[in-house]
Parts: sequence; C-alpha cells; structure tokens
Amino acid sequence: MSRLTDLLRAAKQLDPQLGADLEEELKPLQKRLPFGLNFERHAPEAVELPGHKIRKTSKVRILPRRGSTERGDQRLWRVESISGDEAVISLLDAADPETAAVPVDDLVLVAEFRDRIYPGLRPDGTVERGGDKPFHTVINGENFHVLEQLTFTHEHSVDAIYIDPPYNSGSKDWKYNNDYVEGDDLYRHSKWLAFMERRLKMAKRLLKPEDSVLIVTIDEKEYLRLGLLLEQTFPEARIQMVAAQIAPQGNPRNQQFYRTDEYVFFLGFGSASPVALALDDSWRSGAGDAPKKNINWASLLRTGSERKREDRPSMFYPIFVEQFPEGARIHSFGDPYYGKNFSQLDPPTGTKAVWPIGRDGEVRRWQVSKESAERLRSEGFLRAGRWNEDRTAIQYLARTNREEILSGEIATDGKNWDGSYAVSEGHKPTFIPGTLWKVPSHDATRFGTQLIPKMLPGRRFPFPKSLYAVEDALRFFLRDRPEATVLDFFAGSGTTAHAVMRLNHHDGGRRQSISVTNNEVSANEQGALRAEGLRPGDAEWEQWGICDYITKPRIRSAITGKSPEGESIKGDYKFVDEFSMSDGFEENAAFYTLTYESPWMVEADRAFAAIAPTLWLRAGAVGHRIDSVDGWAVAETYGVLKDLDLASEFVEELGQRDGIRVAYIVTDDEGRYQQVANELRGIETVRLYEDYLRNCESTGDL
Repeated sequence: MSRLTDLLRAAKQLDPQLGADLEEELKPLQKRLPFGLNFERHAPEAVELPGHKIRKTSKVRILPRRGSTERGDQRLWRVESISGDEAVISLLDAADPETAAVPVDDLVLVAEFRDRIYPGLRPDGTVERGGDKPFHTVINGENFHVLEQLTFTHEHSVDAIYIDPPYNSGSKDWKYNNDYVEGDDLYRHSKWLAFMERRLKMAKRLLKPEDSVLIVTIDEKEYLRLGLLLEQTFPEARIQMVAAQIAPQGNPRNQQFYRTDEYVFFLGFGSASPVALALDDSWRSGAGDAPKKNINWASLLRTGSERKREDRPSMFYPIFVEQFPEGARIHSFGDPYYGKNFSQLDPPTGTKAVWPIGRDGEVRRWQVSKESAERLRSEGFLRAGRWNEDRTAIQYLARTNREEILSGEIATDGKNWDGSYAVSEGHKPTFIPGTLWKVPSHDATRFGTQLIPKMLPGRRFPFPKSLYAVEDALRFFLRDRPEATVLDFFAGSGTTAHAVMRLNHHDGGRRQSISVTNNEVSANEQGALRAEGLRPGDAEWEQWGICDYITKPRIRSAITGKSPEGESIKGDYKFVDEFSMSDGFEENAAFYTLTYESPWMVEADRAFAAIAPTLWLRAGAVGHRIDSVDGWAVAETYGVLKDLDLASEFVEELGQRDGIRVAYIVTDDEGRYQQVANELRGIETVRLYEDYLRNCESTGDL
C-alpha cells in the first residue's frame, strides 16, 4: 500500500482528477484485512418480541397455529391497520404485493437490528435490604437492544464487563435470527462472529476508556476466533488469555481427551491492571508467578553500601533489650554514641545493650535513626529476635509490609505481647498468579451447578459458572474500586450479580451490577409447551423462561437468604468470605422488562412512565424512582422539571440537596433549556426528550 500511495501522489500532480478517481477506487482495498478474521458481517439478525404491543406500521411475523410445532412463516409483514382483534398486513420486500387479514393474537412483533428502537423499561418488582446502597438491576430483554439503551444511561461509565457468551457448541445453545444454530450449519462460525461483534462494539461504548476491564469466557470451539475478534475490535486493549480448570473430573468428548478447562480473556483499558491478592498456593502454577508479598521481618543491622559506623555516626546507638519467659522485648533506646568505649556503657537495670555489630565483628550502624526506631517500635513494626547473651537480633518491617498491614492486604491478629504485629494464622501471601488457574473453588459443578438447587429447590440451569470463579476474576480488578459498576449482558443464571454482592459483603463496598438476559425457554422444553397450545408471550410459557424462572429468583434469594418458597437456604458460602447463605446480603435489586416505545409518544411526553426507569438508571440507580411528575420532582440523585414556569423553585430545591447528579429538563425550547442549565452549576443536565431521541437515532446508525 505504501508504494501505491507514492504512485497516487504522483498521479495527482500530473492529473488531479485522475488522482482523485484512483483514490476513491483504492479506499475499499485499504479497508480489507490482509490478516485476521473475514466473515459475513451483514448476515441478517432479527428478534421476535412476544408479548410486545402490535401497532400500526409494526414489523411482524405470522405465528403458526396454536398446538403446532411447525417453524411457521418466517417472512416479514407490515401492519397497515388494526380494527378490533384483526390486523391487515402487507408483505415486505415482495416482488408481487400481498396482503392478508390476520388475528392480532397470531402476530408477533419483530425487530431487525438495522431498525432504530426507542427502549423503555417496565418495572417487575424490587427487593430492598440495602438501605441507601445503589440497586443492582436485572433487565429482561434482547441484549443488543438493552446495550443500545445503556449507551444513554452508561456511556463510558462502566468499570467492568464480565460475559459468558454462547459457546456455539452446535447443540442448540443459542439462536441467530430467531433460529437455533445447528452443528451442521455451514455458516455457524460466521453467524457467531457477527452476533458477537455487534455486541462487543456496543460494549466498547460503555467501558471507561481510562480504566476498565472486559472479561470474556469461552471454550475450545471458538476461542481462536474470539481472540482475533477481540484484537480487531479493541486494538487499544492489553489482552491476555488465562486457562482455568472448571471441571477437575473432566467432561467426556467423543474420541477425544476429557475437557477439564476453559479460557478467560482479560482486556485491560487505560490504567486497568490486576492487583496482588491474598491467595493460597493452589493459585501458583510455577516459578514464573509474581513474587509473594509475604511478611518479612528484616534485620535492622545495616548491610551493603555505607554500612559502617563512620558512614552515618548518628545511627550508631544502643538498643536495650530485656528478657521474659516469652522471649526478648525492646526496653528502650540509647542516644547516638560518638566515643570509643561503647562496650563499657552500662545499660538500664535488667537489660542488655545491643549494638550494630556484624558477625565478623565489624562495627556498623542501624538502618534508621533513633527517632525512627522509637516510632517503629510504638507502631508495632520493630521487635527483638530470640534472646541470646552474645547476639540478639533487632528486626523491623520494611515500608512495603507496613503499608500492606495498615491497608489490610496482610491480615493480622492484632499485636503480640511485645507490642509487635502478629500475622494471622489464616494469612495468605499476596501475589499476582500466572495464566494457568487450577483452583478448587472454581469447580463449576460443585459451586455452580450444585449451588442453584440450594437456592432454588427443584430448579436446574445448564452449565452455570462457579460463583467463586466469577468473584475472583472481578476481584483482581475491583478490589480497590468499592463503587464500581459491573455489567453482564449474557447474565444467564445471575452469577455475576451474585459475585458482586459477595465482593460488597467482604469489604463493605457499594458496587452495583447490571444483568441482562432474555426469557428464552430451552429448546427441549419448547416442543412440549407448543404441543399444549402455548406460545411465547403466554404467561404459562413465560414462567419457564430463564429470567423469570432462574435469574430473578436467584438474585432475590441471594439477598433475602430464603428460597422462593420462603425457606431459609441451607449451607454456607466458602473461601474468601465464609458465612451462612441464610444471612443473605444487605443489598437492593430492581427488576425490569425492556419495552419498545413509539418515538412520537415519547416526543409528545406520553411515555414518561416507560422512560422513567432509564432516567433513574442514568442517575446511579440510587433511592426512589420518579414515576410521574406534576411540575417538577426531585429524588435522591436526580430531578425532573416539566413545567419551566416553576424553574426557579426547581433550581432552588436542587441547590439545597446533596448528591444530585443529573437534572432532566423537559422542553422543546433550546433557549429556555440553556437558561435553566446555566443555573445548575456542577450538575449534569439532560434535555428531554431531545437527548434521549437523538441517542436512539445515532445508536441505530451503528
């Protein structure tokens, strides 16, 4: 390409028009990837939305008759009119016009991913045990569309994304364009890549570019393609892949080795990097692991350069030590001694003087001054070693260990009898592990599959993650971020939200999670439900969906400590933070279903109830939600102004509140909006519904 660029420059000099024409022809060639993934990015993707209202101009499909297990008509139609229970529809993109009159009940709303959508949220209940803590949010909806919605509420503000996407096993574990992808589908990998790329590009808009992490788990079927896709989508990220054992017993593969592990991609953005954690030796995979951050009582006797008395005479002084049945203890410190006969100095009664003398008799100095030694002793960082008439060592903790003890990185059991810190028997050294994780707590069977029935008796979920595996992966990046926002848009059984609550319980954090999943019923169950005359959207069908049957009940049970039947959950949480599951968590959670609103209704301020949860989410999901407004209203972190004639009252009220993040101003007058916004210094202002609609339209162009 560099040679072509030189030739193009020469052509422009000879004939500007010819040069411009050649440049236009070369642009498509420059966009081609000589290496990496090539796949069909424009493969169609659409989703059926059962239960959503059918309106005039809606895009729909005709459902098969009740009781039928046939696939049904996959063509797309547009609703021309609705009269009573019947709709007149016309076939889209048809060479020959075709219309039909169909009962509305036999139609299902369809959203193609090239369509612009205007999302809202329908509240589905809350569980509140966390006081003023932020709410964890669970959204039932097509995850691509929820990601579009989150670009309005959380653009560049998410600290961590953890996802466990479909593994594309070929065993009907995911749908593309409303069809299960079979193992013999020749375009199976291309569909999966297109499916993932769309969502990862949305995720990129949500992550904080200056400091965030994306964590993606995958198995051997797609890890190579996923790795290339991640590199192409996030060229700015630092990418590392970890092999993690999740099935010590092994899962059989036909005529192959047993599968015991999977892969975890970590993508760090900006300054994000893993921190050293207190880990046991099961995390060590070899000598290449980062060094342990263990406690180390070092000698106060100076070694190395400038170790002699004459190098720093003021650091030559006696330390007086006394003997007790328990051992030696520092009694006091003498002043710096500049004379020659230091060995003849009389120590206080009952003590002996310890001088900085090397084993070879060399007269040296201490590492620190007398004043510093006194301070270290008073703080618990200086002690006497084993009593010996000839030599008694004086030991201290270096700055790094002192800081780790004070910050809690190194656990202690208070102080010993001599005033020095006592390292806890349960102390684990802190270090950063290698890329091979063989950790017992990550067993997905014991701490994933078998955990679900404990919380939800009689219910099962295929292949949930180990709760502790997710918790550990997040802790490496969120230990020092107690107010982080964590997103999982393949939430499944809700393990990520559960893990975030565990992190909060351990350190008193206020982290919040956003979990996104659909209410899909498994392929095995669908046939039986259809044979009973049920369809997606029917209450009897939806009750078996992932979100309603597993995700929401699990999060509710985790918080309350009780099963859906009201029984206390049996068993204990283990490992880093051990306590009874029946204790629950002091957390809040709110549940929602994604809705699809009319832009005309939104613009006319006739869909506020559907938009209200979105405004609450953008303001931090804290406190109560403003569901209706008469003039103006203010909650814990935001306010809404509808009647601009009351702007002065609104501004005055916000000025008296602490913690207000956002002010939403409903007006189609840009001048009046700016006038109010200028009075709200230090508060983000959003013009409704202009900003919301503009975001939806720009997102729809992606």
